[in-house]
Amino acid sequence: MEPDIVIANKCNKKYITEIANKIDLSEENIELYGKYKAKINFDKVCKKESGKLILVTAINPTPYGEGKTTVSIGLADAINYIGNKCILVLREPSLGPVFGVKGGATGGGYSQVVPMEDINLHFNGDFHAITTANNLLCAAIDNHIMQGNKLNLDIEKIKFKRCLDMNDRALRVVKIGIGDKNGEERIEGFNITAASEIMALVCLSEDLTDLKEKLGNILIGYTINNQPVFAKELNVVGSMAVLLKEAIKPNLVQTLEGTPAIIHGGPFANIAHGCNTIIATNLALKLGKYVVTEAGFGADLGAEKFFDIKCRKANLKPDAVVLVATVKALKYNGNISQEDIRKPNIDALNKGLSNLQVHIENMRKYNVNMVVCINEYSTDTVEEIQTIIDFCKKINCEVCVSSAYSNGGKGAVELAQKVIEQCNMENKFKPLYNEKDNIKNKIEKICKEIYRAGNVIYEKKAEEEIEKIEEIGFSELPVCIAKTQYSISDDKDKLGAPKGYTITVKDVCLYSGAGFITVLLGDIMTMPGLSKEPALEKIDVLSNGTIVGIF
Repeated sequence: MEPDIVIANKCNKKYITEIANKIDLSEENIELYGKYKAKINFDKVCKKESGKLILVTAINPTPYGEGKTTVSIGLADAINYIGNKCILVLREPSLGPVFGVKGGATGGGYSQVVPMEDINLHFNGDFHAITTANNLLCAAIDNHIMQGNKLNLDIEKIKFKRCLDMNDRALRVVKIGIGDKNGEERIEGFNITAASEIMALVCLSEDLTDLKEKLGNILIGYTINNQPVFAKELNVVGSMAVLLKEAIKPNLVQTLEGTPAIIHGGPFANIAHGCNTIIATNLALKLGKYVVTEAGFGADLGAEKFFDIKCRKANLKPDAVVLVATVKALKYNGNISQEDIRKPNIDALNKGLSNLQVHIENMRKYNVNMVVCINEYSTDTVEEIQTIIDFCKKINCEVCVSSAYSNGGKGAVELAQKVIEQCNMENKFKPLYNEKDNIKNKIEKICKEIYRAGNVIYEKKAEEEIEKIEEIGFSELPVCIAKTQYSISDDKDKLGAPKGYTITVKDVCLYSGAGFITVLLGDIMTMPGLSKEPALEKIDVLSNGTIVGIF
């Protein structure tokens, strides 16, 4: 098959006004960003009866990704292909993975969103706006300290960090304010933009008014007397909101088959909450009969956070869940080497099926209607595919194969039919834990029931932060756990379905603006680094403006 970028460039894209017409968006509802992209004025869209919400999640991935976005796009195309009005809602790609290990995040083969170069690079400026608003607050904090520090901020207890949309490990710990007239010297650090609190609260806001309230509620640090200080006390909220006024508007694009796609917000699921914006999801539910959305990485991360954070905040109840699995990822979880992962190996596959089973069991704890989707690769054998199908049938779980990568929407028709059947069943969805539980109870419920840990221990720093959060009255927020995506545990090397092990909580951070508590497990970092051979070495632009390389 031709490279993804060639397929995308060959497609006959429709003008975005035509895509908007498909979902009843008039000219006053959209702001054009060229011929093929638009912002949506979501506050001007008339309220309608909500459609059916479909979540696409997955088993634990390999380091190369398993095509969850490809399945999401193919499913949306297939639902439209069989005569139902469907809208796709996805997250925006971060430049960190684009130039790092993963490459782009616009699907693949004949199951893509376009224009892929624009979506992968600076998409309508949203990430830059979020980065700038974040760093404006940081500048205001350090300026306030230098100009007399009326709030008595303790420079050793500043909690809010700067951010950058790039994998740059050198910025994890830095010293700022060095030299005369440059402010107070202090230790600072950077998050990647996708893990910043501004990204999170943009994704969890309902409108501009709600966004401003959340911005004001950001905890920036503590005084020398251990009293909390919030962003609203620096009178910076209005300026931050000005920078974000366009970024909170969802972006409209299309799939290769002309399915409307709303792409908005981009938090990672391993170190953030992994879901597109509430605004985009609610908008799509007004405009479509079916809405296909996605939560990042494995279901232990993306789906858990979608259910326990996003659905709780937005009062959503997913009507169906698609759990994506691949032969390759299952063999990886069966401890096969990466060099041999594309070679037939039923023994490794059978061993790795334990990972699929644990995710199925976890999804059933939320009482969701579910279909397992086998995302087909050309290296899969008939015997390997049948082994997964037989396993799912044995535990009474709906299962089918998608070939959307090779065949577009036509390759996901069976999946679409099964998903629609699930959407028509009774919806008994419920979150995993009670929000009013104390912080440790919520952490331990996720760690023991979803990650299958036997014990949870807390480093001194985490204990101190939990105590502070409880003291200032934020203990009833949901928790957002940051950990490796490659295992259900906090250790990337514990593949398959480990259980009974000990999880270590190394730090806890209050995101009072976004409305959740971030919990860091194991060796997870909120600023990733580049690999030895990053994707940035394989990307270029030709003299005619054509982009080549890995996307």
